[in-house]
Amino acid sequence: MILKILIADDDAGMRLVLRKIIESMDGMECVGEAADGAEAVRLCKELNPDMVFLDVDMPAMTGVEAAKEIAEALPNIVKVFCTAHSQYMPDAFDLYAADYLIKPFKTDRVRQTLRRVQKANIKSKTAPPKTIMLKNREGMTFLPVKDILLVFRENKLTYIETAEGSYTTSESLSSLWAKLDGGDFFRCHRAYIINVTAIANIHPYGRWTYTVSLRGADKTALITQEKLDELQATLQM
Repeated sequence: MILKILIADDDAGMRLVLRKIIESMDGMECVGEAADGAEAVRLCKELNPDMVFLDVDMPAMTGVEAAKEIAEALPNIVKVFCTAHSQYMPDAFDLYAADYLIKPFKTDRVRQTLRRVQKANIKSKTAPPKTIMLKNREGMTFLPVKDILLVFRENKLTYIETAEGSYTTSESLSSLWAKLDGGDFFRCHRAYIINVTAIANIHPYGRWTYTVSLRGADKTALITQEKLDELQATLQM
């Protein structure tokens, strides 16, 4: 599944840099380039890419103005702002931008954004299972995926919490994650998987860690700062 990307920047050198990064990664294709905001809107309507890089300061139409038109015409296109002007960040996220890259940026920072968008794009096109089967000592339990609030690993067992009760299985967390990945679930920590639609609040727990409270679940989950940043970016897509 190829991630189709459009680059909009009035700097030809910057377009070249972004194109080379895209072309160096598997499963990605640069489908077009725009030198101004108006051209970016036209090409988005013509090519319907999965993602567009938008500079803010462009002739004919700014990146923010272009993003508004793109959002109205093609709301599913992921927008990533790439600019030297940090003051436009609030406007960008008001338009549900997936990320905001400040120039000059590191190549790895762009790659990180591209991988996250690619993963989210694959998830959105992959239908998660409606029911999962858990093997345990009593036999097999069938759980509707929509009812799962929290999955965590403790004392060599995996626990699944739902609003109706708690279940255990010897199945690994990674095995369950392979089944749940692609729906409303997020692996926020090596020992926790959460249903993002059930998040009630997140509070600081330590210097780089937070606790996640879920509606209907008795136990809280842990989330690292890195994973919290990833969750916020994912929810803004």
